[in-house]
Amino acid sequence: MGRPRTTSDEAILQAAARAIGRHGPQSLTLAAVAQEAGLSPATLVQRFGSKRGLLLAVAGQAEESVARPFLRARQEHGSPLEALRAAVAGLSESVATPEELAHSLGFLQLDLTDPEFRAHAAEHARRTREEMAALLAEAVAAGELAGETDVARLARAVQVTYNGVLILWALTGEGALADAMRDALDETLGPHRKL
Repeated sequence: MGRPRTTSDEAILQAAARAIGRHGPQSLTLAAVAQEAGLSPATLVQRFGSKRGLLLAVAGQAEESVARPFLRARQEHGSPLEALRAAVAGLSESVATPEELAHSLGFLQLDLTDPEFRAHAAEHARRTREEMAALLAEAVAAGELAGETDVARLARAVQVTYNGVLILWALTGEGALADAMRDALDETLGPHRKL
């Protein structure tokens, strides 16, 4: 009978995400993740098989947890648009520096070149847009957005805004990322707000 697990896979994957933020996926080592998680590298190999297996698990967890910032924002804000603003800012809360974003973008290289990673990334993007569209539809129903708003198109524009702001903020380093997100989102939503 094996020893009981004292650290959950979720905690390990969160530690791996933090380590990726510091090192990037290419420079990441199992030793760095093990140190972050307070485990041995052998434990990581036992649970995930390899660095690739661990990185795929991180990608899978990101896909599964995409709704969390939206759920949290709905609980904290009565207005669908305020919830959307908070959720979009929350999506980027793990990025504190341009270097961390660069390391996260290293994951994008995996997403674009490896079919298994790409499947997780595509599903993450689809679910993110669905969450955005749901809040936009709620905003239309609440009278915060014009009734004729094409929610699907606007959700796409919001998603493009989010991704674009990440890159521009990393390049310019101007202000706090959360503030830049909210400001850009307000610009994107402005023409659709009910007068």
